[in-house]
Amino acid sequence: MKDKQSDEIEKSFSSLRAAGPYLGLGTQLAATMVLMFFLGKWLDDYLNTIPLFVLVFSFLGGFAGVYNFIRSVIQLNKKK
Repeated sequence: MKDKQSDEIEKSFSSLRAAGPYLGLGTQLAATMVLMFFLGKWLDDYLNTIPLFVLVFSFLGGFAGVYNFIRSVIQLNKKK
């Protein structure tokens, strides 16, 4: 009985270990986009400009976040 339970627990832990590296990728993507947005907002406030830098840095953050997401997934899949 204990062997069956320990096998089930081991299967659960192994699936969590396999999914672990992917869990932080969404947070990393969102953090990059939000950080770049606020950097653009700060620059607009500092330079007293129209929301030009907000738009530029938001798109730059989006592209950088998606690029990092795709690159990380490809690297993680190569390890398997």
